[in-house]
Amino acid sequence: MRAALYRSHGGPNVLEIADFPDPVAGPGDVVVRAVAVGLNRLDLLQRSGPALLPHFQLPHIAGMDFAGTIEAVGPGVDPARIGQRVVINPSISCGTCGLCRQGADNLCAAKTVIGGSVNGGYGELVAVPASHALAVPNHMDLVEAAILPTVYSRAWQSLFVSGRLRIGETLLVHAAASGVTIASVHLAKRAGARVIVTARTEAELDFGREHGADEGINTTTTDVAARALDLTDGRGVDIVLDHLGPALFDASIRALRPGGRLVFCGTTTGDTVQLHLPTVYHRDVSLLGSASYSFADFEQMLSFCWSGQLKSIIDRRLPIDEVARAHELMANDEVRGKLVLLH
Repeated sequence: MRAALYRSHGGPNVLEIADFPDPVAGPGDVVVRAVAVGLNRLDLLQRSGPALLPHFQLPHIAGMDFAGTIEAVGPGVDPARIGQRVVINPSISCGTCGLCRQGADNLCAAKTVIGGSVNGGYGELVAVPASHALAVPNHMDLVEAAILPTVYSRAWQSLFVSGRLRIGETLLVHAAASGVTIASVHLAKRAGARVIVTARTEAELDFGREHGADEGINTTTTDVAARALDLTDGRGVDIVLDHLGPALFDASIRALRPGGRLVFCGTTTGDTVQLHLPTVYHRDVSLLGSASYSFADFEQMLSFCWSGQLKSIIDRRLPIDEVARAHELMANDEVRGKLVLLH
């Protein structure tokens, strides 16, 4: 098969298109012919090195988010699945540890990530557990399905599992041009919430509004917390989703109402914050770290997405041969929403 891969860590120039041995479906596995694969920030971080996930080996074929059709099945898998249109849940827990047995497979320490720990959708063919190849309904385009796993599961976990977002609440979410943010806007609006987004430019705020955000705050020209209070008649927002890290962490806390929740799940701007403890406990604010999703949460997210007409968050589609350019676009923050590579 053809695959976009890298044999050493470095810049986008280490990426190459090469022939690679076809994967074989083992017991309980299927081989999926990838149609489209969505890019994620992890793709760039691991390519630059060092690898962030266990079991990683060079050469590596990235690609956590992909969809395609089942081409072959291994022992124990119904041959009728050949030809089925599927999207992949890339997170594979061990299934046997105490956390997995308790249903907390999202916290499994032995987790493997397709496209992160092992080879993924940058290759034409990928072997995955049959349980993790989930059927895509006929009304859903495979290219659109390919971008769901990471950003929508991240948004789903943060908003509904960790954050317990409810109908009628007001959500503040940062970085309006981000795929995670736009997925959050889509999900929160469908769940009956009011959504405020932040961004560094008016163009990015307009992008967020085009996807359903009710209000926007320019972080370059405006005090985020003060404006959030203005937009809520001095009350404060019910919940903030922060996937940036320290850049707006303090502003996020100050933007909350008493008893509000700050859900955080990313470190784009760093991994350390300074925290004024009385501001948190005197106002009964909850700080909620949001881990990765469980298998059950992933299925619920897909079902929710299949049931609605979600607006596309794809910025552009490029052929897999332009993988290096795609990495450069993402590294330079020239992407709004998701960037997809086509096989």
